[in-house]
Amino acid sequence: MTSPTAQSLSAIDQQKKRAADYAVAKVETGMKVGLGTGSTARFAVAALGERVRKEGLKVKCIPTSEATRKQAEEEGIAVVGFDQIDRLDLCFDGADEADPKLNLTKGGGGALLREKVVAFTSAKFYCIVDEAKLVDKLYAFPLPLEVIPFALKVVEREVAALGGQGTLRQKEGKTYVTDNGLWILDCRFPPIEDPPLLAKAFASIPGIAEHGLFCGMVYELVVGTNEGIKVLKPQS
Repeated sequence: MTSPTAQSLSAIDQQKKRAADYAVAKVETGMKVGLGTGSTARFAVAALGERVRKEGLKVKCIPTSEATRKQAEEEGIAVVGFDQIDRLDLCFDGADEADPKLNLTKGGGGALLREKVVAFTSAKFYCIVDEAKLVDKLYAFPLPLEVIPFALKVVEREVAALGGQGTLRQKEGKTYVTDNGLWILDCRFPPIEDPPLLAKAFASIPGIAEHGLFCGMVYELVVGTNEGIKVLKPQS
């Protein structure tokens, strides 16, 4: 595979690639690695593939989506499942938004459930983003819920009771179906004052397989900038 040169990328993509390269540099031979989904994660998977080919890096990886699985296999990266390993040394993945406390909104790419499983089982979660993803409060990007189709109307009513407005995700004129065979309800909320509290509310609603709030999971938030990167860690 041929990686894009910095000169061929837009300014935003250059930021994404800088963040991705930082995370991939943390990978060592023998590690078990989670591979994220989305535009920034694609840069990271490509960079990891280049290290595998050029350095002979030996890793076992679990992808968070079928799209990422396909890219990893094309890059020559060894792909395994949780039937073969139980814990990951690290994972890298992007985010749709990140607030100052490193709460994230994820799931724009439709892989939030698998992304959360992989982040949960990783010793270190490197969230890699461009500067535009940093916000004061999670709000502008719709909050995705991966829902069981049978329970859609129940979940819609509960979301409304929490002050949100849900829209069933569509793709090419049809209901979007995740890799898990589920649907996604994209929810608009006012600026979220307490993401962990809202996450707890979602966890109590039957029919929601997973929600797109990632709270208290980030080891480092790696932000690509025009000058380089900045690394943010959770406040102790």
